[in-house]
Amino acid sequence: MHKNDQMTPNQRLAAFMTGKPMDRILAMPVACSMSGLALGMTHKEKRSSALNEAKAQIACYERFGNDLAVVEYGLHGVGAALGSEMSDPEDSVPAIMKYVLDDLNDVGKLDMSKLELKNDKAFQLHLEAARILKKEIGNEVPIGVLITGPFTAASSIYKTENLLRATRKNPEKLHQLIRFCTDALKMIYKEFIKEGLLILLCDPIASGTILNKKQYLEFVLPYTQELVKEIHDAKGMVCYHICGDTTAIVEEMVKSGCDMLSIDNRVDLAYTKQMAGNKVPILGNVDPVEKLILGSTDDVDLAVKECLQKAYDSPCGYILASGCDLSGAVPLENIDQFMASARKYGKWPLDPKNFS
Repeated sequence: MHKNDQMTPNQRLAAFMTGKPMDRILAMPVACSMSGLALGMTHKEKRSSALNEAKAQIACYERFGNDLAVVEYGLHGVGAALGSEMSDPEDSVPAIMKYVLDDLNDVGKLDMSKLELKNDKAFQLHLEAARILKKEIGNEVPIGVLITGPFTAASSIYKTENLLRATRKNPEKLHQLIRFCTDALKMIYKEFIKEGLLILLCDPIASGTILNKKQYLEFVLPYTQELVKEIHDAKGMVCYHICGDTTAIVEEMVKSGCDMLSIDNRVDLAYTKQMAGNKVPILGNVDPVEKLILGSTDDVDLAVKECLQKAYDSPCGYILASGCDLSGAVPLENIDQFMASARKYGKWPLDPKNFS
């Protein structure tokens, strides 16, 4: 437990979920991609072994006292396992260089068996990292897995611009691809849920910046609802996040059945509270780039204060979080400040005078 806290993150989350008092507000800077920085590791070093991935998360928790440790199955895991060729950068997340599916009409040739745990070494690595984390810090802190949603999984198999074109030109085959991804994700999610992990379902290609509301309702929401039901049937919990501007679909995202709703910094937190706060707990949304990567500690402090001003009284509860995963060269002192500001302004019981 962090020296400046009176409760462990597990105790704090349990109190949050049951409406009991806490020492402070829950605070979750999504320290996933950048976690190796806490040990001086590059991203490549961090992703090279299960032990390194786990050690990076442990180092973050020991330094920051953040309320969630995160395993990184990632957004491209499905495509990579099927044969999409990935880059291998030293200091950033790998990107897709060549897609496994060139012609959408060949979707029926995709081999589901490649995605099974026994055949996917990256899957095995992340699951082993989760087991290490559960053993080392699981008695204190919740552990989640950052993992793709169905539409973004499809974009790891078939080029995004072609995927978007297919929403108009070849919707039948596109539905077949998303169906394949949905069935694959059911299988993958279950393995992490068995280990007690929270599913952090992230579907950035479903963003309102990319899709319109009609496309979201046809190609994303039904499959997400199916996945969320599968998660709940397996006794798991899901936090749902879509990057970018999701203002137009906030209410629809709640209809996924998610347990918590996370929003990007491009979405107004007060609006989200109004549209969804009486249905689910909401998370967000300190700007991960302008504030946490490029900003000063004073900028971070102000951003935390502004988020609390907007959402501290959300009816189903509010969790302070970054607007997205933290990647790149995040100054560690800015995450220190994020947590220090959470402890300062979010001390329980919350007093709006502290951040007015």
